[in-house]
Amino acid sequence: MEINDLVQPSAPALDPADLAALTARVRGPVLLPGDDGYDGYDDERSGFQLARRHRPAVIVGARCAEDVVAAVRFARAQGLPVAVQATGHGLSAATEGGLLISTRRMAGVRVDAAAGTARVEAGVVWGQVVEAAAPHGLAPLNGSSPGVGVISYTLGGGVGVLARTYGFAADLVRSVDLVTADGRLRQVTAATDPELFRALLGGGHGLGVVTAMEFGLVPVARLYGGQLVFGGEQLDAALTAYLRWTETVPDELTSSLALIAYPDLPQLPESLRGRYLAHIRIAYTGSAAEGERLVAPLRAVGPRVSDDLREMPYAESHTIHRDPSDPHAYDGDNALLSGLDAAALRRVAALTGPAAPEMCVVQPNHLGGALATGGGRMAGGGTTAGTVGHREARYALRVLSPLATAATAADDGSGSDGSGAALAAVRALHAEALEVVAPWRLGRSVNFLFGPHGDRPDAVEVARSVHDTDAHHRLTGLKARHDPANLFRFHPVAATAEAALPA
Repeated sequence: MEINDLVQPSAPALDPADLAALTARVRGPVLLPGDDGYDGYDDERSGFQLARRHRPAVIVGARCAEDVVAAVRFARAQGLPVAVQATGHGLSAATEGGLLISTRRMAGVRVDAAAGTARVEAGVVWGQVVEAAAPHGLAPLNGSSPGVGVISYTLGGGVGVLARTYGFAADLVRSVDLVTADGRLRQVTAATDPELFRALLGGGHGLGVVTAMEFGLVPVARLYGGQLVFGGEQLDAALTAYLRWTETVPDELTSSLALIAYPDLPQLPESLRGRYLAHIRIAYTGSAAEGERLVAPLRAVGPRVSDDLREMPYAESHTIHRDPSDPHAYDGDNALLSGLDAAALRRVAALTGPAAPEMCVVQPNHLGGALATGGGRMAGGGTTAGTVGHREARYALRVLSPLATAATAADDGSGSDGSGAALAAVRALHAEALEVVAPWRLGRSVNFLFGPHGDRPDAVEVARSVHDTDAHHRLTGLKARHDPANLFRFHPVAATAEAALPA
């Protein structure tokens, strides 16, 4: 069954008495269009991704799980579709006229050092968990950016700084507190509901609203890591050396390569302006001495623009990638690959480099290790059996572009100011670049889809590419069982009623 087979509720006008009753039931704010000012409607609906904003009929700023329950029950009674947002990094489907549950006020973090676990509420970001775990010599399987929300990242699998050593973030999940479409709050574990639990770990978007999650931490207090940055004149040598090097490194080493043609803009540092650079980012859990030995083949490429490899506390792991922290508009796509050769990567670089019509950031991530074998260990032994797709992939190739006009686009998404043409041009370039690696393509990662992909003409194909056929059918079956009215239709792969349930 596909999502388009499910009931599509209309969005009727809201009765003031019903809204008053909702406001009385929840602790957080209930916001309507026109509620202006600090923490008003516009602030609440906006997130990190500025390419498109939610335009809901009503927003519930949830402070607790009970607020989420009340919001879901209200939406169900009113026939409103429901979207959820914590930070808005992964926004690819914006609700139009529905109900938005904002979870950013649900920011509780509790670390149990003896058990080696953390319990987080729905609005927590990774930087909070890293900070709470570090004094105990523990670390979460966080991503590269400290401002990314824990929940959506983990529901999509989660490839982070320690990925090759310990696996996906989803692999360490112990329990999920979930509000399903019937307005029921349930704790889902491998014991209470193994089928739903498995689906949530890598395929959880669109199955309900997560209010809290408990997951394991790993005994990592420090890293050897940082960046080696090479100039464009050494690009061919650097990418060839990097791909050859990834065939030799141990599972304790996780890395990526970013190719960036920086524009010549005065707001950029002089060292970046107008330059084409190759950034090799490294995180190694072994000793600094062994790390130095391992990176020697990369340093042999030649002089570096910069080289900040060092031993660091894990709390500084966010400095390895230096992801942007300011909200902006962007779009991107990706391919999970069974392999990758230097000739293909050079072709991708030629298409997306300084001569490209649009600025691109191209990033191959080295996968494998515990990502392929399943790094998560459940209490009492064994591994989680999540639904992360294409675990066998050896590389992920990500292509991302800023959308300069999208931040000022018509708020109805019409692209009347030219943003529609800009988005189309970016997507055409991304498709051309990813076609180069088609011989190795296994599918896509849901977490590396950066933008409003629900409006794509190939949205169904995008949705299906996240999992193999059997997993896709299992997920759509669970979707039909737990959300037959398609209340939760807004999730990171399929934003339209025509698209099949993704991961």
